Amino acid sequence: MPISLTHLRLWFKMLTGRSVLHVRQDLGKCFSTEEIKGYYNDMTEKVTRLPQLLQTNDLPTLCISKGKRIEFPVGIFQYGLGAYDLYLTTGEDVYKKKFLQCAEWAYQHQESSGAWNTFQHIYPKHPYGAMSQGEGVSLLIRGFTHEKKQEYLNAAQKGIDFMLRPITDGGTTLYEGEDVIFREYAHRPAVFNGWIFAWFGLYDYVLVTRDEGDYKTLLDRSCDTFLRRLPQLSTWYWSKYDFDGRIASPFYHRLHIAQMQALYQMTGAEEFGLYAEKWAKNACNPLKKSIAFIYKVLQKIVEKKIP
Repeated sequence: MPISLTHLRLWFKMLTGRSVLHVRQDLGKCFSTEEIKGYYNDMTEKVTRLPQLLQTNDLPTLCISKGKRIEFPVGIFQYGLGAYDLYLTTGEDVYKKKFLQCAEWAYQHQESSGAWNTFQHIYPKHPYGAMSQGEGVSLLIRGFTHEKKQEYLNAAQKGIDFMLRPITDGGTTLYEGEDVIFREYAHRPAVFNGWIFAWFGLYDYVLVTRDEGDYKTLLDRSCDTFLRRLPQLSTWYWSKYDFDGRIASPFYHRLHIAQMQALYQMTGAEEFGLYAEKWAKNACNPLKKSIAFIYKVLQKIVEKKIP
């Protein structure tokens, strides 16, 4: 099957940062490890790239085919988290309004099981994912702390409970012995950034409830699992996108660095800081950056899809 112009446009936008799905998400500017405040990655460009939405009741949508767009949970959750950070840093009500609109959308569109149907349009048999669950929970918890709506916290718990349900029971977490693995796509190998975004959601829930029981135990076990497997996500020149061995695009490599920086502050584990430093140096090395770029392009030609 030949490479289409659509694929080429998508790849170009992703690799050059022109896609709203792939804007820079550096270390969050106003998060706290002691209380719920801003988000751990900077999602504000998700909002500033779509300024037209601020004066309407519209929410971001995802184009899934020519002329057809859907409300995509991950896109709305990230937009809401970015709007909340902008509200915290500017105090402008327009950002608060959009943040609360996104939080209410998350509450209203959550299934009775606690899940958000995220991937029905591409994986009808596997519509749920841990990343979506984690980000939805992070948004609802910020809605709860800001508005004191108990129903938001209740919904956040339902979201976490579904996320932690074993994949064999329809959930999004893989349990292997002591290992706890959060899967962005339940039927595929774990994705680096998706695992961490899911972990952030559980971290937020433990932080806001001060849980010292099962939720905290699973939070720690998943962090320990990720630390043990982190070497599998690194090469001598770059980071990997997932545990299937795919190399990260420049966008995801930058995101990985920011997530490692956040995790270092959140956990104090030196390994996270060391990998952040290593990958940041790699990103500044022309040879290593070129090798990663070429390798990624070759992968894209073979796969004919954007991860």
